Amino acid sequence: MESKIQSQLIKSLEKDGWYVVKLIQTNKNGIPDLLCLHKDFGVKFIEVKDIHGRLSELQKYRIREIEGKTGIKTELFKPTL
Repeated sequence: MESKIQSQLIKSLEKDGWYVVKLIQTNKNGIPDLLCLHKDFGVKFIEVKDIHGRLSELQKYRIREIEGKTGIKTELFKPTL
């Protein structure tokens, strides 16, 4: 389910001019799913969950770590019903 949501989100972001990288395996567990780059809007990470999904404690930690150390915005994307 999340992979379908991710695919749709990636297409939408790329249509809006974002360059999107799906992060499959990194050297740090808990890193958000998508790295998004835009020439006008900068950089952001997006964690994608289905409507019932919740962030793990490790994911919450990584988001705080990324934002605290780099100032890069991290968003949670959850579709609505």
